[in-house]
Parts: sequence; structure tokens; C-alpha cells
Amino acid sequence: MNSVPAKKIALGFVTVAALMVMGSAIAHPVEKEGYLIDSRSNVVKNNYGECWRTGYWTPAMAIEECDPDLVKKEAPKPATRAIEAAPAPVVAGPDKPAVKADFKAETLFDFDKSVVKAEGQQELDSKIVTGMKDHPEVEMLLVTGHTDRLGTAKYNQKLSERRAAAVKAYLVKQGVAAERIHTVGKGESEPNMDANTKENCKKVKGKKKLIACLQPDRRVTVEPEIQVPVQK
Repeated sequence: MNSVPAKKIALGFVTVAALMVMGSAIAHPVEKEGYLIDSRSNVVKNNYGECWRTGYWTPAMAIEECDPDLVKKEAPKPATRAIEAAPAPVVAGPDKPAVKADFKAETLFDFDKSVVKAEGQQELDSKIVTGMKDHPEVEMLLVTGHTDRLGTAKYNQKLSERRAAAVKAYLVKQGVAAERIHTVGKGESEPNMDANTKENCKKVKGKKKLIACLQPDRRVTVEPEIQVPVQK
């Protein structure tokens, strides 16, 4: 019987062992498709810790475990820094109204009239004229005339306009620049919301009583229309 050289026996044993491992290998995960894996889905390695590659292995199939030098490294993500919300810009607005007053029509005028009375002049002097001289930041003053609902809407509109114009004329006479005063008449269109005369005067009988009940609607309001911020 012829003897077989030991070297050939050793090579034959390695080949058989490799075939046995290959025969026992199962379908491998996609990420390991270029390598031989065992029944536990582990990559088969030789005595040197090197992975067994399949015959169709390409560098594109390289995995970190077996060929780390061939695996494309992800670029490090730049450190993120919390972006602090920028504080809302401080918008300088006007201070509280420097000049503001709500006059009863009877304080400024006789009933159904549009000539400023002496009593009304004193009220305008103390509450408006002095304020307009002391507060140049009030660039435009709004004077609004209002009436009650007695009479026609057209007449009431004209009366409210005449009264607002009369107040402006007096203020100009007292030294307030005409271009700083804007007048408007609202007639009976804007009754006093706080007084709610539409409901509260509904059942009032007699003209005198009704006139007295509707008094809050007859008024002249004076307030800043344009007021710039005060530089501090």
C-alpha cells in the first residue's frame, strides 16, 4: 500500500474542513454577503483572525469587522450648538397718552349749540391747552364730536362736526398749532358704550327725561392721534 505524504494529508484535511464549514453555512445577512458565515450568522475566520471571503467578494462588500480599512468612514457631524432665541426687539412705543379728556357736551356748549361756553374754555385750558404746550411729542391731536340720537342723523352729523371744529378753533386761538389738530364728527353713530343708552333709555317717557338720559352720548373726546416716543 502506497503511503500518502503528510503535507498532502494536511492540505486535504484543511480543504475538507473548509468544505464542511461552507456546507453548513446558511444564508447570510445582506451586510455580510461577501463573507462566509456559520450557522449562527457569524463570519467564519481562519487561525489568524482573518475573515473568509466568498468568491464573488468585492471591496464594496467590505464590513467593519473584516476589512475596516475598506469601509467608508462617515464624516464626523459638526458639533451642534444650541441656538439661543434672539430676544424680541424692543420697539419703543409712545408713552401713555399725554393729553386726553372726555368732555360732556353740556360742559362745552349750550344744548343744541356749537359755541364754546366760558366754562368749557376753562376746561379746555386746564386739560388740553397746557398739555399740548408741555408735550410736543403729541404731533397730532384728535378731536371727535358725538351727539345723541334725538333729531335726524344728518342734522346730528353736522352738529358733531361743528362742535369738533369749535373746539379746534378755540385751541388754535390759545396757541396750539392748527396742523396739530384733526377734527372729526361721528354724529349719533357711536353712542357711549359704557352708558348703554340704547337699552337704559328705552322706556324713558317725556322729552326732558329722555334728554337727560341720553346725556352720556353727547360728548367731545380729545386724545392723541399721533404721539411719538419720548427719548429717555
